[in-house]
Amino acid sequence: MPESKPLLAKQSAYPAPQQFQPLFEKIEELVAYEDMVLLAIDGNSAAGKTTLASKLVGTYQANLFHMDDFFLPTKRKTPERLAEPGGNVDYERFYNEVLTNVLRGKGFSYRPFNCSRQELGQPIAIQPRRLNIIEGAYSLHPTLAPHYHLKVFLAIDPNEQSRRILERNGAQMHKRFMDQWVPLENAYFRELKIQQQSDLVFWLD
Repeated sequence: MPESKPLLAKQSAYPAPQQFQPLFEKIEELVAYEDMVLLAIDGNSAAGKTTLASKLVGTYQANLFHMDDFFLPTKRKTPERLAEPGGNVDYERFYNEVLTNVLRGKGFSYRPFNCSRQELGQPIAIQPRRLNIIEGAYSLHPTLAPHYHLKVFLAIDPNEQSRRILERNGAQMHKRFMDQWVPLENAYFRELKIQQQSDLVFWLD
């Protein structure tokens, strides 16, 4: 048996929500033997990906990366690109600027994409940490998924999803989500079998 490593230091005594207890247990198992752990949380819009990731960061000393910071610039949203399952995210830039640097175990910086301004924002500096969390739709894109230690999928009933998006984003953005972004996500999930390839799947009430 390989030599056990010290468990990941916790920042707080935040208790694992009962529903996600298997996830917290798996993280503890992984960090006991791995020098660096990559965890991805993919799933439906409004299923709670960001909330779960924030709870994990509130418990562990972890880096957190948002796929929302890597949405595709409008000028690259060609019909051919949007017809590609998972093509609505700049997975190439995420791979080159974030994932490869995390795997090297050294400090680096990256620039989040500002959708409203259609430009890159100020650099965010990252230091190596034992646990690295990537959250957001398209985080399990085939270009990225082989590098993760743990793949998580959050699913939600379509009616509840629609209700949450309306409550969270308002009527105008709700229409855009339901007419454009949710169908693109669903095609990505379906055609690339994202949920079926995940290690843990949680259905949100």
